[in-house]
Amino acid sequence: MLPPLARTLPDLLRENAGLRGEQVAVIAGDRQATYSALHARAQAVAAGLRGLGIGHGDRVGMIVSNRVEWLEICFGATLAGAVAVPFSTWSTAKELAFLLVDSKVKVLFTLASFGENDFVAALRANAPEGLRIFLVGEGEGFDPFAAFGAEPDGEQLAPGEGAGAGDDALILYTSGSTSAPKGVRMKHHGIIENGFNIGERQGLTADDRVFLSAPLFWSYGSANALSATFTHGATLVLQEKFEPAGALDLIERHRCTSVYTLPAMTNAMVRTPEFRRERTASLRTGLTIGGSQDVLAAVETLGVPEICNIYGATETYGNCCVTHHDWPIERKLASQGLPLPGQELRFRDEETGEIVASGQPGLVEVRGYVTPGYTGVSSELNAEAFTEDGFYKTGDIGRLDENGGFVFIGRSTEMIKRAGINVSPAEIEEVLLQHPAVVRTAVVGVPDARRGEAIVAYVVPADHGAARVDALVAHCADALSKYKIPDHFEFIDALPLTPTGKLMRKELKQAAIAAYSQAMPAGRAS
Repeated sequence: MLPPLARTLPDLLRENAGLRGEQVAVIAGDRQATYSALHARAQAVAAGLRGLGIGHGDRVGMIVSNRVEWLEICFGATLAGAVAVPFSTWSTAKELAFLLVDSKVKVLFTLASFGENDFVAALRANAPEGLRIFLVGEGEGFDPFAAFGAEPDGEQLAPGEGAGAGDDALILYTSGSTSAPKGVRMKHHGIIENGFNIGERQGLTADDRVFLSAPLFWSYGSANALSATFTHGATLVLQEKFEPAGALDLIERHRCTSVYTLPAMTNAMVRTPEFRRERTASLRTGLTIGGSQDVLAAVETLGVPEICNIYGATETYGNCCVTHHDWPIERKLASQGLPLPGQELRFRDEETGEIVASGQPGLVEVRGYVTPGYTGVSSELNAEAFTEDGFYKTGDIGRLDENGGFVFIGRSTEMIKRAGINVSPAEIEEVLLQHPAVVRTAVVGVPDARRGEAIVAYVVPADHGAARVDALVAHCADALSKYKIPDHFEFIDALPLTPTGKLMRKELKQAAIAAYSQAMPAGRAS
């Protein structure tokens, strides 16, 4: 398929509206919108934002789940020349307090609540002075998003006021090696071009219906699924929050042909009593992460014969390597695919820092469709995260096979990947240390068959017996999203330290693997 002419998100929507205006662009719950209707709504949002003084380079925040409104706001913001900044709907009040200041958003669109999170209460307590807030969906407390329902004003932006290919389109916050989330800048052209190439690896066409239950505020959702779908003029089918039986209902009802899944999602769908192989018979292609058994489960059990294995990060616009949909399954199980067009990989020796010979394992660096850098407080990490010649240091270890396919070996960083989500140990440690019963703590990830990695927290208590698991879990729940709460706690007298006082994290990880495996049969791990 030929790539779109557009090099910005608003131009991509405008191009689709012109070429295939009455085709359904997105289905979400009881709502759906054609490309023409979505373009008109985005124009109305852009007009409303311009009326608030929002223009080129300003930032527009979103706390919105997988709904049609997410797309209306994102495309509307970029039509106004602004940058869309979607925040996690799992964010606690404390997390939002940081995000709103760090991102410097001038306008925020939010749900009243999502799950257990009361955003109205959190924003009343933590919103920066002067922030304009609009409420999406039902609820009270702020001006309604319906205020943006007016017809487009027809105003033509002057040269330089609209979005350019090299401008930031999105800022996505992701957990990092520091306690604070990192704001990852993503440019218009990178989202479109890399997204198109990801769709090509899947074999997408305008006739496809792409199922997505992973959140749009992840790069897996926005920079990947949304871009791959819209650059091929296909239809995006959204589930607001993943639930296995509901996912099967949507796939069957809308005859979805592509699925964005994760190992935990695949396992949940095939294990639910409602699963029958004929319900997913329409699925042909899609993406998944994980080991060879995870890819095999998506093919043989879930029933996606042309599923693609992938590798990437938010910093690489979602993916930098993807297998071809028509590769033999044996090749998909052996690697995460060839680098995408425009993506370049190289590998450094972990000890010496020297570039290794082709085929040898080393620390992975990526150049091409890579973020221009972090924003906010994390911008101070740019010098250490990127090389002078433009490569992003992933912190992972991998190699290229004899056919040029990327083979992921493991992570050299301390990052935990729980159910496909990056979790920062430092962030959890910082929260635990705020509990009066905790003197020292260290958090590590351990292998877990169901979630990829589980979170184990080692705690040195203030007094013997003073720290209780239930109290620490409740303490974490007040400050952290659910997926960041440790699965298992171990209480010890002292953490293993080097003679210079540094934590011996590798040794602790080995101990944690043994402790967690012993705890599971006893039901101590959640």
